[in-house]
Amino acid sequence: MKYGKPCARCLSKEAGGEELAELIAARIAGMPPDIRADEALYQKRLAACLACEDLIGGMCAKCGCYVELRAARRHGYCPAARRMW
Repeated sequence: MKYGKPCARCLSKEAGGEELAELIAARIAGMPPDIRADEALYQKRLAACLACEDLIGGMCAKCGCYVELRAARRHGYCPAARRMW
């Protein structure tokens, strides 16, 4: 894991290194298909998170979640936008 100032507007691979990114990817891969968002929706959500000022080190500053996990769920809520995705 990297130490020092947390990176802004990055995802788990950049923020926490390969181990964290692998854990998150495994969790997403283990999600049942009926609750997992399709790849296009997932990528659209990640793009929104990367542009958001509340993204810090792969986590949402509004709720503390790992944005990759939140974006992977079919039915999700964006705390920064205060709306369903």
